[in-house]
Amino acid sequence: MTTPSELNRRGRLRRWVTLETTSGVLLLIAAVLALVWANSPWREAYQALSEFVIGPEALHLDLSLAKWAADGLLAVFFFIVGVELKHEIVAGSLRRPREAAVPVFAAVGGMIVPALIYVAVVTALRDPSALGGWAIPTATDIAFAIAVLAIFGRGLPRALRTFLLTLAVVDDLLAIIVIAVFYTSGLSLLWLGASLVAVALFAFVVRSRRPAPWLLLALALAAWGLMHASGVHATIAGVLLGFMVPARAVHGESETRTHRYEHAVRPFSSGIALPLFAFFSAGVSLVDGDGPASVLAQPVVPAIVLGLVVGKLVGVLGVTALVTRFTPLRLPDSIGLRDLLPVGFLTGIGFTVSLLIAELSFPDAGHTAGAKLAILLASFLAACLAAVFLRWDA
Repeated sequence: MTTPSELNRRGRLRRWVTLETTSGVLLLIAAVLALVWANSPWREAYQALSEFVIGPEALHLDLSLAKWAADGLLAVFFFIVGVELKHEIVAGSLRRPREAAVPVFAAVGGMIVPALIYVAVVTALRDPSALGGWAIPTATDIAFAIAVLAIFGRGLPRALRTFLLTLAVVDDLLAIIVIAVFYTSGLSLLWLGASLVAVALFAFVVRSRRPAPWLLLALALAAWGLMHASGVHATIAGVLLGFMVPARAVHGESETRTHRYEHAVRPFSSGIALPLFAFFSAGVSLVDGDGPASVLAQPVVPAIVLGLVVGKLVGVLGVTALVTRFTPLRLPDSIGLRDLLPVGFLTGIGFTVSLLIAELSFPDAGHTAGAKLAILLASFLAACLAAVFLRWDA
């Protein structure tokens, strides 16, 4: 029997794991640990662990641990993204188009400009085989970005955080569309249809008066497995399932189910799923082959670094300036264009989704290693620049 003190400890642990700063710190620790291990004398053990295969072969789910982290655990994170999107569209910052329009346009600019910079750099450096990674610098890591804002941006207007949240949520939505459209291979309409049926059943059950957790979990696993079999990246199932959760109170409840399910799942997402994904994705070896020089010499490295650090800043601030100058749309009264400078750098933290797109973009290890290293470098540089300007403003 669980004692009150144990319940209290679990409650404190849950609150600690879901803190904005904790999520970013755990991601950072996992990435550093992976990078150190992958370049240590025991790097073969890291590689063997990443490539260890587990799962039922009959269901085509005999995947490596690294693949389980990218396709399985990350689907939990995308479920949270789906729930947040649903809430913002129905009851949050995206429900009033006029107020949401500026950060929405900024998010679009923050994806187009980095992609153009990436394509221009790899073309100039004559590496057409790297063009498939054009979407890598378009994503923003909402967990890291909000963590940096929470640590260094205390005292700044709340409208600044709302702007960043709205922009990051739209950025996530656009990244999901990019993954679904451009990184789907061997599409099977039969399995996709079966997955959508499972999602529809999940929607029916999650809106019922008393949805059984075991049934929701079974339907979610079925939707994920069928989506994986269809050729569409399995994390898309997580987003669709999150979208099915009602964002308004139903059956006389005082709390919305989006809030309840997000509160229930976020500790696992922040404390386990995301750190494990970072651990298995960030382990770039710099000592094998020709050493760090060969990895850094990849044209994808300057393309991604410039795309994330410069492209995101120019895209977000440039489009915001154009929209507020030539349309009736305006920023909130408490912030101006100059205040968005640190936000522009925060959007250059591309960590989680960028690492996922990097794994989907290239069939060869050389490009993938260069892309991952560039994402880590760019995210670190963007976070440092954002921290400096946040402290300056605060």
